[in-house]
Amino acid sequence: MKLWGGRFTKETNELVNNFNASISFDQKFYKQDVRGSIAHATMLAKAGIISEEEGKQIIDGLNSILEDIESGKLVINDEYEDIHTFMEANLIERIGDAGKKLHTGRSRNDQVALDMRLYTRDEVLAVDDELKELLRVILRIMKENVDTFMPGFTHLQKAQPVTVAHHFGAYFEMFKRDRSRLIDIYERMNYCPLGAGALAGTTYPLDRELTASLLDFYGPTLNSMDSVSDRDYVIEFLSALSTIMMHLSRFSEEIIIWNSNEYKFIELDDAFSTGSSIMPQKKNPDIAELVRGKTGRVYGALMSILTTMKGIPLAYNKDMQEDKELTFDAIDTVKGCISLFKGMLDTLVFNKARMEESCKHGFTNATDAADYLVKKGVPFREAHGIVGQLVLFCIDKGIALDDMSLEDYKKISPVFENDIYDAISIKTCVNKRLTLGAPGPDVMKQVIEFNENYLNTI
Repeated sequence: MKLWGGRFTKETNELVNNFNASISFDQKFYKQDVRGSIAHATMLAKAGIISEEEGKQIIDGLNSILEDIESGKLVINDEYEDIHTFMEANLIERIGDAGKKLHTGRSRNDQVALDMRLYTRDEVLAVDDELKELLRVILRIMKENVDTFMPGFTHLQKAQPVTVAHHFGAYFEMFKRDRSRLIDIYERMNYCPLGAGALAGTTYPLDRELTASLLDFYGPTLNSMDSVSDRDYVIEFLSALSTIMMHLSRFSEEIIIWNSNEYKFIELDDAFSTGSSIMPQKKNPDIAELVRGKTGRVYGALMSILTTMKGIPLAYNKDMQEDKELTFDAIDTVKGCISLFKGMLDTLVFNKARMEESCKHGFTNATDAADYLVKKGVPFREAHGIVGQLVLFCIDKGIALDDMSLEDYKKISPVFENDIYDAISIKTCVNKRLTLGAPGPDVMKQVIEFNENYLNTI
């Protein structure tokens, strides 16, 4: 069945029909299509465009279709061009002529625009829920590891000592920003296109404010041409999803490095690792690697819709049907990646002793040794050079700054005294960093409290 056959005198070529059809993927819209149609029928009846009885028949029929799809009694199949055709055909079959009035004052263009907007809006909230749960896991790890020391890196070189709480707190901030982007998208997209018609509205006295209210929109869209041709919200959502995946990929890269034999900072749970078919000793971080790999898949969806939309004149064009498949795939990919990544993080174990030892042998306390000299009256530039000599000495001897004797310290600079050992201890290096946002335990606990309040209120 087609919604547009009256003007045509011959059947569509089968290949064209298959190429044109979208029901294989837009059947995902069945809930949104029913919801939008119920709102439209309610409005039509209240506006007197159809009778109250016809409105009731249509709504009852749509609810029965939804119930049968959910129970498996009614199967969506490729006999129909799209989900909208499927719904209308089944409605007419169930309730007769009243079903033929559902499409009054509505085009498939604004119907598609509504369904895509409703679906995307639902998924924005679903991804936000996944992120919130991921943030809860990160916050739990932060709370438990305020005093778990590890090296911080720049250029993938050990730089200064931090804590696991501080390191994971950086990702908390990233995913918090991701959530704020989703909220922004929701705010911008939450306007109802239904009533825009094909592109120029309709002559029927539709109550678009009522329809928007019934569907929990802030109000109706204000330009009918833009209403049916706007996919900015899809682009924004895919952009936000791409940023989420970029953050997950960066985090995954660190998990992979920390899990390596060279680092041994963490132990991944067996449930979130795999082995080798030939090397029995292997325990591979496949979840992290797959998340890192699937990032490109989501980027591809964003580039696809940007490329599709860049040359489309107003208003609706069939090219815009391409907004769906890759978007659906990207959404499912991101939700799956967040969920698995959350499980992997929630079960990993930190090798705390190894991480602290790595701080010492990476000279992460070198800056603090320079600061020690500055506090003793040595100009910073001279202090920098003195500590450089200390590092060369340690590299030659294969030891850490903590392992040098006071005699060796004094050979390089007589300013050093016995208090150098406390000044460069990893604990001191971390604990004395007390500016907000630093890894010191007091300010770290402030941030954790702030993050806890954030998760409990948003």
